[in-house]
Amino acid sequence: MTLLIKKNPYGFFFISLAYICLFDKIVYERKEQNQKGVIMSKDKQTEVLQQLANQMNDARESLKGAEEMLKKMGLDPKDLPVPTDEPKPLVSVPREQDSSSSGQDPVGKIIEGHFDGQNMIGPDGKTYPVPANYASKSKLIEGDTLKLTISDDGSFIYKQIGPIDRKKLIAKIDLDSGQYIAVVGNAHYKVLYASVTYFKAQPGDEVTVVVPAAGDSTWAAIEAVIGS
Repeated sequence: MTLLIKKNPYGFFFISLAYICLFDKIVYERKEQNQKGVIMSKDKQTEVLQQLANQMNDARESLKGAEEMLKKMGLDPKDLPVPTDEPKPLVSVPREQDSSSSGQDPVGKIIEGHFDGQNMIGPDGKTYPVPANYASKSKLIEGDTLKLTISDDGSFIYKQIGPIDRKKLIAKIDLDSGQYIAVVGNAHYKVLYASVTYFKAQPGDEVTVVVPAAGDSTWAAIEAVIGS
């Protein structure tokens, strides 16, 4: 997704629309599967529904960001060019459990990796999407170690298992070409759009951000809004 936005600043607008269509398709397929006798336990259904709710919220937030960017540029969605890249889904689509299964939730596949500011990078260099809301609420920063459990139904469950040393800085929120940033002197750190909306921050607001204690970083996590 990052590459797509660099090539085409409007790309995430189409990606957001694609996600919403994907989720509508998931809901439709679930209705059909329920009619055919494919069932889930109450706990599993609640877990899947919560995951879908979080994913749809992320998609809406991304779409809102695209609309705000277009508005600032004085453009309309119909003015956007056709994307040249095929958008890749950031989430996995859970598979249904068959009624003939044992009823026990499998442990699933476990992968450990580090957070790069947006995603988890596995030991093989593969990128695993991390829900923006989870990253924002957990205040994840670059270098944090995460454990990803991929269950047999396709659900992604993340857990922070190795937070790196941190330091806090006072910054000001700004908007640069559709990307929210935290400005600390001459240093600019990217911040997740979901984090900005979660803390209800606005450009010009003074905030406390968290960054790695040592080394350079591209991303920062918002910890709190101090004021305008």
